[in-house]
Amino acid sequence: MSGEKAKKIVLGVLKYFTLVFGAFVSLLPLVVCVITAFKTPEEYASTNVMTPPKSWLYLENFVQAWKQANMGLAFRNSVIILVCVLVGSVLTGSMIAYVLSRFKFTGNGFIRASFLFASQLPGIAMQVSVYQIMYSIGWINFMPGYIIMMCGTDIISIYIFIQFFENISTSLDESAIMDGCTYFGVFFRILFPLLKPAVVTVMILKGVGVYNEYYNANLYLQNKNKYVTVATSLFKFTGPLGNQYNYICAGVIITMLPALIVFILCQKQIYSGLTQGAVKG
Repeated sequence: MSGEKAKKIVLGVLKYFTLVFGAFVSLLPLVVCVITAFKTPEEYASTNVMTPPKSWLYLENFVQAWKQANMGLAFRNSVIILVCVLVGSVLTGSMIAYVLSRFKFTGNGFIRASFLFASQLPGIAMQVSVYQIMYSIGWINFMPGYIIMMCGTDIISIYIFIQFFENISTSLDESAIMDGCTYFGVFFRILFPLLKPAVVTVMILKGVGVYNEYYNANLYLQNKNKYVTVATSLFKFTGPLGNQYNYICAGVIITMLPALIVFILCQKQIYSGLTQGAVKG
């Protein structure tokens, strides 16, 4: 066997070993979560995490997780927040990108550089000042205020839209304006429909972050009886006397199902949006 052939074999083995190991590491917590969700409290206390439950039809954990964590209210609040944030982020991000890419004015470069600088700052480092602002204007335990804050912390979407705008010819704008169209008409009637791949990309990235957001939701929506979200609802089963992981795992599966259903139904659009978003610019 030649040295070149042996090298290819070794690299192939390492490649597949890395893929298998990565899949194992990614799927192991999910497998443990599914197994634990179907165990009775007695089984959970007396068996290890990889021991299968005696019955896969034991659904009491899911019933208790839904009731005790008030997950009906949590899903309602999360859907309201998610829809409002996505609409707000898409509209504001695309409008800001339209102005920065189509209009040359003093300070344009400074604004872009400021956005870039802000995107490099860790969010946790800004929480003290953000919390002071939210507290001073009375937006703690105020869902509209939380929604506005989440819309205003999305700089990446602005750059995604800028990259798309810079690949759309300005002749479309000029032709529309010569025909008597206003700038708002140019944006909403001509350019915005062309941004579908960018809109899909932004909605995926922003939607996943908002749906899974725990830190900000826990910090600014402190009334858990009224403003509980999907991410904060599961902490109903944690406390100083221990954690009820059988209920937590059942709740995790419940919260995963909507995202899984959306992914299965819209995977073609998701892959298309991410792919086109990656190659633009």
